[in-house]
Amino acid sequence: MVQPRRASSAKASADTAGTASAGPRILKKYPNRRLYDTETSSYITLADVKKMVLTGDDFVVRDAKTGDDLTRSILLQIILEEETGGVPMFSSQMLAQIIRFYGHAMQGMMGSYLEKNLQTFTDIQTKLAEQSKSLYDPKVMSPELWTQFLNGQAPVVQGLMGNYLEQSKQMFVQMQEQMAKQAESLFPGLPGITPPKR
Repeated sequence: MVQPRRASSAKASADTAGTASAGPRILKKYPNRRLYDTETSSYITLADVKKMVLTGDDFVVRDAKTGDDLTRSILLQIILEEETGGVPMFSSQMLAQIIRFYGHAMQGMMGSYLEKNLQTFTDIQTKLAEQSKSLYDPKVMSPELWTQFLNGQAPVVQGLMGNYLEQSKQMFVQMQEQMAKQAESLFPGLPGITPPKR
């Protein structure tokens, strides 16, 4: 999108603040693998992009030549670095299971299922953080005591997530059963599908 000419530096900063929310920040990837931030007019590293992700910045990575969207490939590079650098989040078994869904009839549904579960986890985490902030009173509780309290919350969060994941699993099983019933009613003569009971 072409921006109008800016009359002064004061107006420029006001315009930048006004248009920042108009669209995502554009990062350009050049053939030499360097990333260029069009907002700051400077080259950045993958670590800088990771910081943008952590702070919740909205951005798009585009190929400098073709304009193709490369955001996913850059995010996958960050995940790969994280997985190989420290304590991995994904086990080999989980990665293998994800790979098995590629090309499978359920691929689209699995992507949506994982995304919704991750969003729910994030929502729970955000709510717990907000509730924790409202509980903390430095007059009543010292920072050390507060840290101990937060560390003690980990089993509670794990319990909540365990309950949620169990419910999520049950919902997924129910969804599979409904799909099987629909398949039975649509294709009663298909081998391997039991005709619906009347």
